[in-house]
Amino acid sequence: MSNYVIQADQQLLAALRAHYENALSDRLPPGALFAVKRPDVTITAYRSGKVLFQGKAAEQEAAKWMGEQGADPAKRQRRESTSPPLEHRLAKLSAIGSDEVGTGDYFGPIVVAAAYVDRSHIANIAALGVRDSKQLNDEAIKRIAPAIMKTAPYAVTVLTNAEYNRWQRSGMPQTKMKALLHNRTLAKLVDAIAPIEPEAIIIDQFLERDSYFRYLAEEDCIVHERVHCLPKAESVHVAVAAASIIARYVFLEEMERLSRTTGFPLPKGAGAVVDEAAARIIRLRGEEMLETCAKLHFANTKKALAIAKRR
Repeated sequence: MSNYVIQADQQLLAALRAHYENALSDRLPPGALFAVKRPDVTITAYRSGKVLFQGKAAEQEAAKWMGEQGADPAKRQRRESTSPPLEHRLAKLSAIGSDEVGTGDYFGPIVVAAAYVDRSHIANIAALGVRDSKQLNDEAIKRIAPAIMKTAPYAVTVLTNAEYNRWQRSGMPQTKMKALLHNRTLAKLVDAIAPIEPEAIIIDQFLERDSYFRYLAEEDCIVHERVHCLPKAESVHVAVAAASIIARYVFLEEMERLSRTTGFPLPKGAGAVVDEAAARIIRLRGEEMLETCAKLHFANTKKALAIAKRR
């Protein structure tokens, strides 16, 4: 195996990371800033500035950067600025987008949805009125979501309240729950569209990419190729916006189902009206009923118990 080492400053390290972003590995050796895993080369960048190239293409890849080691930063910056930003490049690719809803709602599950939009269908999906679900009211969600679901391959994972409460009592933070749900949803969709391979997988960011993959370390199946965790990702690619709408649509369906079970409409969010609704459930159906429809560790539970005792 060929080994080549170059010494890089902070600007070159940033350029390397950006260039190889689609092949970043979630497994880092001690002292590493980032690692790149490709079939013909492995690249490891260390905090010391040393960058190690290993594999069949090590010499070829290292050669691309050797001329950059002593380059004038201003010249290097001009060269880098000729490439369009990552977000602009991703917007035109065939991509899977992934988003979740329900994390801040006392009642109802967490729902994660992923949608695949081929580059040839981007305009068609956008023409349906697709944008971030938070910008659409419930009526618009119920109108647009079925059209998306007929047009784009998708997958959904629902974490019920009972399961959520079990995970939470085990000590699992909500960020890890979301990481597990996103990965499992992505795995279902990647399998469903095979042998098609998306050019990018874009998650609406709730964690930095490295932290996201650390939460997945014990999972048997991890989707890690070409994964990007980006803030406001629904504005980066229409697939993320489509996923957010599907997730909201399924969440609304689940809320309607839970409302039928409790016997009255359950409000969204976590405000005072939610406290009153939870207190009503306690009075009419008993505190144990909350296990099946609410996230019990929210402060709303304590407030609802106090309200129920006063009446």
